[in-house]
Amino acid sequence: MINIYNTLKPYIIVFTASACTLIIEIVAGRILAPTIGVSLYTWTSIIGIVLAGISLGNYLGGRIADRYPHPKTLGIILLASGVSSIAILPIDTFASDAFLGLPIIPRIVLLTTTLFIVPAVILGMVSPVVIKLRLSDLNQTGNIVGKIYAISTAGSILGTFLTGFVLVQLLGTRLVILIVSLILVAMAVIFGNLTRAWKINAALGILALVVLAAGVWTDSLDNDCVRESNYYCIKVRARDIGDREVRILYLDALLHSYVDIKDPLFLHYSYEKVFGDVASEVAHRNPNMDSLFIGGGGYTMPRFLEVMFPSVSVEVVEIDPEVTEVATEYLALPLNTSIITYTEDARTKLQELPKGKYEFIVGDAFNDVSVPYHLTTLEFNEMVYGLLAEDGVYAINIVDKMHSGRFLRSVVATLQQTFPYVYVMRDNTSWESDDRYTFVVTASRRPIEVQELASANRDLDRGAIVTHFMPDAEFARWLDGGRFSILTDDFVPVDGMLAPLYLESR
Repeated sequence: MINIYNTLKPYIIVFTASACTLIIEIVAGRILAPTIGVSLYTWTSIIGIVLAGISLGNYLGGRIADRYPHPKTLGIILLASGVSSIAILPIDTFASDAFLGLPIIPRIVLLTTTLFIVPAVILGMVSPVVIKLRLSDLNQTGNIVGKIYAISTAGSILGTFLTGFVLVQLLGTRLVILIVSLILVAMAVIFGNLTRAWKINAALGILALVVLAAGVWTDSLDNDCVRESNYYCIKVRARDIGDREVRILYLDALLHSYVDIKDPLFLHYSYEKVFGDVASEVAHRNPNMDSLFIGGGGYTMPRFLEVMFPSVSVEVVEIDPEVTEVATEYLALPLNTSIITYTEDARTKLQELPKGKYEFIVGDAFNDVSVPYHLTTLEFNEMVYGLLAEDGVYAINIVDKMHSGRFLRSVVATLQQTFPYVYVMRDNTSWESDDRYTFVVTASRRPIEVQELASANRDLDRGAIVTHFMPDAEFARWLDGGRFSILTDDFVPVDGMLAPLYLESR
């Protein structure tokens, strides 16, 4: 009875089940991103919860295998794993708001547990049951167990690489989860002798129908992304702002850009208007300036420069090719644009660019949901410093609270280690406010004067500037009056600094 598994069957089963486990684990990051962002906390929780589930499943699977050493036991486990996998999607719809109000770490852990612990536990039961069914000679125990776990690990490796490099971008997270569920159910039917446990399997079948019905009812099986990449669920929505019809770019939970496809000079966000003031002053001094944008998004500022200053060179480093394609397809980025886009991580691309070339560099890859911390460090700032011309300006947008936050202070203090002149700017003078806000921090080799910005923008017929510099005395009191860290590649606790801000905004 037991020896029907003296074939390739057990290896196929454990290989596929392990691959499905790791597919779910990798996809978990994409499922959670719109709700709790992608951070060190998110991946720590995902890896920890899935490992805990597998461990518990191994233990329970061993106990079950000794008590019920039958193929139908494996069939029930595989069927249950398929049902629990597809259940992730409708549960996510209800669970996302269930833990609002909790501190960020317990919230992430509880949400991750709710969604992924059950599939991980059930899938963790597969290997012990298969080993029990495969064993026929105790003298071969070490050989068989070693082979089973080696094949299981190989399946995990394949699932990891296949998901991260191919499946998410090709199919999207929801379809990947659906396929995993169908594969597990198919294995249950093929290998599990389900006809001998029809009552349990009928109950699981009814549960599967309920889950699918819930998925249809909640639309959780539908993918509302216009494009799902390896980095984001990308969505585009239309909205009227006054008499303008604008398109809005969402990257996961982040409302990233407002774009008026008929007017590339339209700037909606306050920090974009400050960028516009600073860019105009630099372009006024250097009509043929070279500019570099770290992060493309909706290409709002690159398009502003391209149209406002046709003789200016604009380069963009955007890690996600799908973002650029969406900007072209939905946000009026012309196919024949003069903007040069590098599809690469900024940290690697900046190593290849010419030193001393750029008069204007913009860091527009930061938000309160997911901060690419490697673009905030002292070492990265030194790379930027080397790329700037003598009169060049580096400007970045930072989301934080002015007084109780630590990230803004840390960014400023870190920049001061490299640049002789660092300024904090906003579009009003509410320096005493501690509300969440998007600030612009500029750093340069030469002083920047508000009068220069005002004069340049008047000469360019842009009207009065919106930019206000934090006064020097207030800047010194503010920087010395709170906690901050010098951010380095070895120490960059950005997730912890922004966790309270992120939780408050959700």
